[in-house]
Amino acid sequence: MAKKNLNKPVKKTPEKDPKTILANELRSMIPKLDSEGLAFLVEQARVHLYNMQVDELNRETIAASGKEAGASRGRKTKSAGPKTKPTGNFRIEGTESGSSYYLYYRNNEMMFSRDEMTHLVKIVNAPGTDLEIRERLFNWFEHERLDAFAVIPMKDKFDASLKILVGLIKKTFKIRK
Repeated sequence: MAKKNLNKPVKKTPEKDPKTILANELRSMIPKLDSEGLAFLVEQARVHLYNMQVDELNRETIAASGKEAGASRGRKTKSAGPKTKPTGNFRIEGTESGSSYYLYYRNNEMMFSRDEMTHLVKIVNAPGTDLEIRERLFNWFEHERLDAFAVIPMKDKFDASLKILVGLIKKTFKIRK
């Protein structure tokens, strides 16, 4: 009977961090994707990198301006327009300066400039049926802010999330006449 060496250390595989695991998984999928799928992933990566840069700049700006760190996620926000209860996991908050707005959906967020939010308000308050309004909003996200689809899982103009978002924007913002 062969003797086992009990003093020999057992080789352990090093624990991989989640980033490495995900990168390996993505690498294994690349040969299976067509060029359209790869183009989509590249675009999503660019949008995500841009959002990361914006978040970093926001943090630096807040730190430089001496804002209190006790505010939610390092930002001081105030209610944008009339106070509304969160609707269907959505809420909208404006910054104190009013220069940007944050749309929160579950644990995700998107930042919109004042001009973008004004455009969204005009879209949802324009004449048309509910379906036409949702279609215009969906098309705007598709052409202007593809990153919205990573934050809010909308499939098409019929998506219930889109209907809830239209209602929240209408309730939160009023067009001045």
